[in-house]
Amino acid sequence: MAAPAIIEKTCAVTRKGQTTLPLAVRQLLGVAEGGQIVVRAEGRRVTIEQVEAEHSDPAIEAFLRLIANDLATERNVGTLSDDLLESLRHALKDVEVDLNEPIEGDVCL
Repeated sequence: MAAPAIIEKTCAVTRKGQTTLPLAVRQLLGVAEGGQIVVRAEGRRVTIEQVEAEHSDPAIEAFLRLIANDLATERNVGTLSDDLLESLRHALKDVEVDLNEPIEGDVCL
């Protein structure tokens, strides 16, 4: 297994605390213009990592928008059939749900 690449560059810090991530480091991390990084300080050591991009699926996003629109306009919204409801109950019979458990992450209600 090859040793990880080591790049050492000196960067100036502006009066506002800004700096420029050197091109070689951006390339190593795979961070393009508009990309995001995570800066972590542990004691006097600082690490920089690329933020993993969230998977985006245009078909799913369009489907979710369609459902949200139907819910907002109360169009094509109804109760579940008894057969479907029973199938869902059967499929989820061993799933424990704690309705008081805090929700993590961003939630749009």
